[in-house]
Order: sequence, then C-alpha cells, then structure tokens
Amino acid sequence: MDDIADHGIRFGRIAAMLPVKDIGKAHDFYVNVLGFRKTFENGNPVGFMILSRDQAELHLTLQPDHRAAAFNVAHMMVGDVDALHAICQHHGLRIIKGLQNKDYGLRAFVFEDPDGNRIDVGQTLPVKPR
Repeated sequence: MDDIADHGIRFGRIAAMLPVKDIGKAHDFYVNVLGFRKTFENGNPVGFMILSRDQAELHLTLQPDHRAAAFNVAHMMVGDVDALHAICQHHGLRIIKGLQNKDYGLRAFVFEDPDGNRIDVGQTLPVKPR
C-alpha cells in the first residue's frame, strides 16, 4: 500500500481526550498550573470539558473508574520545554522520562498529570549549521 489516500478531505485539528477521575481537580491543574482556560463544559454534573491555550486544546472526560495507561496519551509541543519541566517539578508531578535532547531534533520529557495520564512534551531544537 504505497498509495496515499487523498479523497479530497482536508483535516483540521485533532484534540487529545484525557480521561479523569475528578474533573474539577483536573480543571484546576490544567488551568492554575499550566495556564489553560475552559472554553466549554457539558453535563450536570459536568462530565466533559474543553480547555485551550494558544494552539493547544485538551478535552477532559469524567471517568470515575479511570486507570491510567502505561504509555503516553498525548504529545504537546511548547516554546520553552525547560520552563514547563521546572513547573512540573515545582508542583511535584511525576517525571517519567527526564529532560534531554533527542537525536530526532527535540528537547523533551514525559510527565504524569494528577490522573496519571502521561504527557510527552517537546520543543524543537535549533538546527545546527554543517
């Protein structure tokens, strides 16, 4: 299957859906610690919420029996990965993979949010002249 499927459909954004046990606690983390803002919520009590910041968007879904996966569930590109790493450390978040420069051109680390969702964070490294 070497053919690229091009049937005229153009895709827009894709947003990560994060399951959370306590949507209020998750909201507080993403808003107060990472600086997102709530743009939508649904349900009474709230069972779904959209958070956004800059070009990023996260969808939170209430799953009271949520058990975190042992793999990354989202990848987030940022403009200052070192600053976000410091924020995660300051707030006592579990760092799964430490901050390091990768051979594929990113400076990256992986952390767990308060629900154990693993988020891979990266920043593009400057291209070195040859």
